[in-house]
Amino acid sequence: MATLIISIVVALLVLAAIVGLLVRARRAERAEQVTEKTPEQPATPPPEPVAPAGQAADEEIPGAPEEPAEEAPPAYKDRLGKSRGLFASVRARIGRGRLDEDAIADLEEALLRSDVGVATTDQILATVRAAALEQRVDGDDALVELVRTELVSLLETAPDGGPVDRSLSREVDDGRVPVWLFVGVNGVGKTTTIGKLATRESNEGLRVLLAAGDTFRAAAADQLGLWAERAGAEIVRGAEGGDPSSVVFDAVQAAGARGADLVLADTAGRLHTKVNLVEELKKIRRVADREPGQVVEVLLVLDATTGQNAVSQAREFSEAVDATGVVLTKLDGTARGGVVVAISRELGLPVKLVGLGEGAADLVPFDPASFVDALLEP
Repeated sequence: MATLIISIVVALLVLAAIVGLLVRARRAERAEQVTEKTPEQPATPPPEPVAPAGQAADEEIPGAPEEPAEEAPPAYKDRLGKSRGLFASVRARIGRGRLDEDAIADLEEALLRSDVGVATTDQILATVRAAALEQRVDGDDALVELVRTELVSLLETAPDGGPVDRSLSREVDDGRVPVWLFVGVNGVGKTTTIGKLATRESNEGLRVLLAAGDTFRAAAADQLGLWAERAGAEIVRGAEGGDPSSVVFDAVQAAGARGADLVLADTAGRLHTKVNLVEELKKIRRVADREPGQVVEVLLVLDATTGQNAVSQAREFSEAVDATGVVLTKLDGTARGGVVVAISRELGLPVKLVGLGEGAADLVPFDPASFVDALLEP
């Protein structure tokens, strides 16, 4: 019996050894198969670019991406859609014959609907009728040219009879820092205007500092901060709901200490009819004008789409802070551009900049001749 048990155990051990050998052999076979299927490939560098025959290796390859070109300023004619539409009836008369009352009526309607204003419209019509009586204009072509000349003259002539100065001043006394204040009601585009100007001035090599003086509008300082980051400008901001004058004061002091070349100061834009806002703006102007600051521009930002309401705002703000010029935003699209003429003639304020789109390059110096040509040229 014992001999039988020993024989069985030996047989089992031999069987186990055989099975183990078979398993190891199978594993080795599988590993060899995997190795054959995915052999290691030596890494090879990408081929060097080869210039076409007859072209040196360092020459520009045709079709290669070019360096981004500087963005060109927009053309007035391409952006003044609504305003051009209002003068369509006047342009349609070009080449149609003699001047008559229908042509003058079309001109009057176009001027009034474009927000040129009643007084300025009457002045232009009087000039046209006088020219007709003197036989200096006898056809629609001559009428359009006369209107063009009259509008350009109105826009280029200051109240004192001299030329309009549309420059943005940075001239200050020795040791002072120029300050540009921006005023206007909420929603007209003050903060965006400041950001675009900060970008432009920074690109010209100036060290620009922004003052987030609109402490009452939620996220105004955050919006200005984003513009500062894009423009590579510095920013001074205060607590939400804090004293705007303190923010502007701190910004001016910081500009003097850091050697900044220009301060652009945002202000609150609550309703212009509120006495407290008017007094607040006067205080901000006084504070910004203290050494080392010197206020050289007070720019009134107006929304062109509001028409004659923009003229009312301009009158209120100008009386409060002695504005030096106007930035007219949103002149493209649905704006009725005649408000440029109304502001210039009724208030004597030069329109220095106009917004013709959303991009930073779309805020451009106002050009009266290009503006009028966009309205009247076919």
